[in-house]
Amino acid sequence: MAKDRIPGYLMSEKESEGLNLAALEARVDELIRTMEQLSAENEALRAQQAALTMERATLIEKTELARSRIEAMIMRLKSMEIHS
Repeated sequence: MAKDRIPGYLMSEKESEGLNLAALEARVDELIRTMEQLSAENEALRAQQAALTMERATLIEKTELARSRIEAMIMRLKSMEIHS
């Protein structure tokens, strides 16, 4: 039978410190795993942000090109309208 289940048994100070140390160690291990997980997630999010920033720049460039082409077409149409 385990000592902690014996009625009236009090843990020694050393046993109590051992349990506290084990709990602290478990908590530190959990925090390390959480930190590693968050670090990996952060890295993935940074990579995604970089990709989206590049995509946005490309789309802005394409939009500006389309805008200038449309403006040029409008100018040609107005020119043709004036000359006819």
